[in-house]
Amino acid sequence: MNIETQRLTIRDFVPEDAAALHEILSDAETMEFCEPPYTPEQTREFLDEFLIGRHGGAAVVLRESGRLIGYLLFNELEDGLYELGWFFNRAFWRQGYAYEASCAVLDYAFDELDAHKVFAETADAQRAAPLLDKLGMRLEGVQRSQTTDNHGNWLDMYLYGMLREDRADN
Repeated sequence: MNIETQRLTIRDFVPEDAAALHEILSDAETMEFCEPPYTPEQTREFLDEFLIGRHGGAAVVLRESGRLIGYLLFNELEDGLYELGWFFNRAFWRQGYAYEASCAVLDYAFDELDAHKVFAETADAQRAAPLLDKLGMRLEGVQRSQTTDNHGNWLDMYLYGMLREDRADN
């Protein structure tokens, strides 16, 4: 995958991304609603096996500097069915990068890959859910007290989806 936006390059991960990826995945606040922060070994294994080995996500890089600032989950689970998600370096939050990258990948999914549906799930009702709404994804359901944060607090899981015909309506 190689997608260019106004400010970003969205590309496949390479082994040299390990340090920048670890900066993201080792941050407790970034990982709050997912799993405990990664060790360097966990980051390397995730990079090698999932991101590079299975092409399970894409690197989000600043075009101007070449700095990796995010990991965009974009994974085909079944024929025509893709999962979308993201983790960004906290220093780059609230600057529109997740929205810009996600819009570009949604366009790619529907226009280039002929996706039937793109879905996402989140327990982060304060940051991720509003962004999914802004992307035009529809709230398809809420699984009450379905997961826990990294402190053991029970949280609702919000399920979002976008069908090909939904994208045409936007």
